[in-house]
Amino acid sequence: MCEYIEPIDTQTKFVILMHPKEFKKVKNNTGHFTHLSLHNSELFVGVDFSNHKRINEIISTHESFILFPSSHAVNLTYENPNSNASSVYKKMAIFLIDSTWSCTKKMFNESKNLQNLKHMSFETARLSQYQIKEQPESNYLSTIESTHVVLELLNFWNVENIEDERLNGFLKPFFKMIEYQQKLIQNPLSNAVRFKKR
Repeated sequence: MCEYIEPIDTQTKFVILMHPKEFKKVKNNTGHFTHLSLHNSELFVGVDFSNHKRINEIISTHESFILFPSSHAVNLTYENPNSNASSVYKKMAIFLIDSTWSCTKKMFNESKNLQNLKHMSFETARLSQYQIKEQPESNYLSTIESTHVVLELLNFWNVENIEDERLNGFLKPFFKMIEYQQKLIQNPLSNAVRFKKR
């Protein structure tokens, strides 16, 4: 899928935190795609990041948010995240947890430093296009789809200034992956490697 990835530049730093199960399961997942599609991003694998030196460094030097729905989250659909005065002096970092919902809660509960971050959320009527994977709820989006919505909203608030063409191509590797996997499902023997017995 690498040929379809066109990385974009952002002022915002994106930090992808991937659960080990997600990392071991598949390399062509949407967390990897998100990381490869954003120049200003870093990816870390683990469960408890409480004492992670680099992550704590990012938190201390950035106006840091975690994409996590809660009643007190900054809702990007209605709020400019830069309305907070401190964000004038620090660049913004958004932490994304790439995992199943149950593992996400475990990572959040065990990582004490993540619990201190401001929450960020958004509202959208968009449904996930991850047709080969069943989401826990109909309104759940994959990591790369959620990031795409966040980028659109950051553009809306003039936090970012990403060209429409670049933004529209952000999901290309995601859609190509689905297209490829659907072909395998429809014709599983088409790409099978056959070994001749000696």
